[in-house]
Order: sequence, then structure tokens, then C-alpha cells
Amino acid sequence: MARATFVPSKNLTMSVFEESLHLHKALRGKISVRNKMDVRTVEDLSQVYSPGVAAPCEAIAADEEKVYDYTMKGNTVAIVTDGSAVLGLGNIGPKAALPVMEGKAMLFRKFAEIDAFPICLDTQDTDEIVRAVELLAPVFGGINLEDIAAPRCFDIEKRLQDIGIPVFHDDQHGTAIVVLAALINACKLLGKSLFQLKVVVNGSGAAGTAITRTLRCQGYGSDKDQCISVKDLIVCDSKGIVSSHRSDLNDEKKELLKYTNINNLGGTLQDALVGADVFIGVSKGNLITAGDVRTMAKDPIIFALANPIPEIMPEEAKKGGAAVVGTGRSDLPNQINNVLGFPGIFRGALDARATRITPSMELAAAHAIAGCISNLSADHIIPATLDPVVAYRVAEAVKAVALANRS
Repeated sequence: MARATFVPSKNLTMSVFEESLHLHKALRGKISVRNKMDVRTVEDLSQVYSPGVAAPCEAIAADEEKVYDYTMKGNTVAIVTDGSAVLGLGNIGPKAALPVMEGKAMLFRKFAEIDAFPICLDTQDTDEIVRAVELLAPVFGGINLEDIAAPRCFDIEKRLQDIGIPVFHDDQHGTAIVVLAALINACKLLGKSLFQLKVVVNGSGAAGTAITRTLRCQGYGSDKDQCISVKDLIVCDSKGIVSSHRSDLNDEKKELLKYTNINNLGGTLQDALVGADVFIGVSKGNLITAGDVRTMAKDPIIFALANPIPEIMPEEAKKGGAAVVGTGRSDLPNQINNVLGFPGIFRGALDARATRITPSMELAAAHAIAGCISNLSADHIIPATLDPVVAYRVAEAVKAVALANRS
């Protein structure tokens, strides 16, 4: 069957959503599997299939590490979801999640030359998801967990850390890594110290929890000896400040209290913002105003990452005195987007044949992303999402740390 092609509409009134529907219907999916060589002769057939294929099979049976030499495993990632937390659409299920997973597979190939394949599981049972990934692991060099709701996503990732290949929940760590990179550069631009910041993170789901965990760590020391970086961290959820005053906290939020809210403040998000240097929103749109920003410290940093509507629009934040503003949107300056992280992180991990992606590797990735910017300005603290250099710099940094940790 001939490959379908997509011709963008010239109808300027057509929205991006209509264009996207047109594209997906025309292409009937955005990825495909292609042979690396053509099978034209009997000799070709005898090498790629029977009888010749017995040779690599026997080699791998004798030494399982040879699977990386003779098969696709070392360059292939599974993108695993249960469809329970897809973008801002919520629990729409595995079939409806497939277009997103296909898109992610495209980004793996585009930016890191990694073959990735969507695995959309028709279950939201933690044990079943864990077992399914364990059973799939022989085929893949890494697992990208995607769009799985909290707190289930935490347990799934934790239970899969010993399957022999990297398992990485991008909604958690990918977001946190790119946020840290942007914050490093914002601080450099404004002459602020990470250690001295007061940071408010609004949203205690997968992304918010991972951002908070990442901001407390610094350096490239052993994973068991990470030291405190951002000392004053406050996490808020839909009910306000996460504090010991509340009786409705789940285990993850109780864990956060071990290293956040050092003054045990209670109250609302607005109460938390008073005197804060940084606001990081991974929640929902239109939550704060210019007036709220005015209560923050001088030259505050605002990362309003809710999509498609940020917690505060950049012009509104700047009215309140914000010095640097980032969002998750591609049509606004300083887009803080996971695509700056996950392709290079997996490329580095695969090249090092790492069995895990460690906090040290994640921190190396954040510093590599930050280091891609030489001409810092208020509207340029993070590389462009389509910058082809970023993934390879991240890959080099991640690989170096992985190999150093192994030796």
C-alpha cells in the first residue's frame, strides 16, 4: 500500500485541532515499522530468516548480553501508558492515548534516532501494569512510562527499577529536569543562588512531586549522598499548602513534608507566595494574578506550566513584577518542554547500556540543557524545543555519568 502523505490546509481559519484531525486521518497513524534492508534474493532470506538466523539465536542463548549486538533491543524504547492521565484530557483510556504515544515515538526518532513503540495497556491495575512491563522487557532497551496517573505512577516506576533496563516516568523526571535547567539559567541571569531561593510548587501530582524532589538535590555525588540545594520549598495542592496541620495527606504528600515547608506554614497558595522567589505551576490555568506576583520577592521567577492555559499569562505576570516567565506553550517565550530532556536521556542511557536512570544522570541532563544557552536573556533561558543539538549534549552528559558510576 502506498504511504499516505499529509498536505497542510491553506485555510487560515482552520484551527490546529482541525488540522491535527485532518493529519491523523490522512496518515492513519504517524509511525510505522520499516526493514533496515531489503529482502530480494534467496540468499537475503537465508540470512535474515531460516536457516541463518539460528546463528544469532545461538549466540544470544550462550550469552544474553549479545542481544544488544544482534537485535534491535539496544536502540528500542517502549512507551507504556494506561491512558489514565493523558495531557490535560484526564483518564481517556488506552485507545484514546495512542495518538499521543505515537507522537512521542516520533520525537524519540527525530531528536535521538531511537526507535520507540507505543504500548497502550488496557488495564489500570498496578500489579498488571508492572507484570506486563516485566514480560515485555526482553525486547526493549528502555521503558518510558507515560501519562499514568499519580499516585499509581510512583509505585509502578519504583517496582520496575530492577528489571535490568532503564524505566523512566517522563511526566515526573522529564519535567523536573527541564524545569531545573530553566531555573539554573534564570538564577544565573538574575544573580540569584539556588540554595537561597524560596520556591513554591503548585501541584502535587507526578510532575510537582518530581520537581520538588529534584530541586532539593545538587551535584554529581553518589545517589545515596545527594545534598540539599533549594532549602525553602513549599508544595501546594488544590486545598492549599501541604503541611502537617492537614489530616488529608496521602503517603506521597507526607513524604514531601520531610524536606519541604520547613516553617510548617498553613494556608492558601496566595499565603505561600508571599516573599517567594519562584513560582512553579503544574496544575491548572488562571490560578494567580499580577497582584499575587507583587507579594513575592523582588524579581520573581514564574514558571506557569499548565496547558493550554497557564496559571498566569506572561503579560499578567510581568505586570506584577516578574523578571523571568516560562510556560509550557510553544507560542510563548521560554517554553519548558520535556522534549528537551527525554530523547537525550534515553540516548545516553542506551549508549551506556545503563540498567537505571539515576538522580546523578538526571542532574547531568539538567546542567547539559542549561549549558546549551550562551546568550541568556529574560526571554531566552531555555533552548528552543526544536534545537537539534540539545539531545546529543544531554546524551553525552548522561552517558558519561552512567559509565563513571559503573566503574
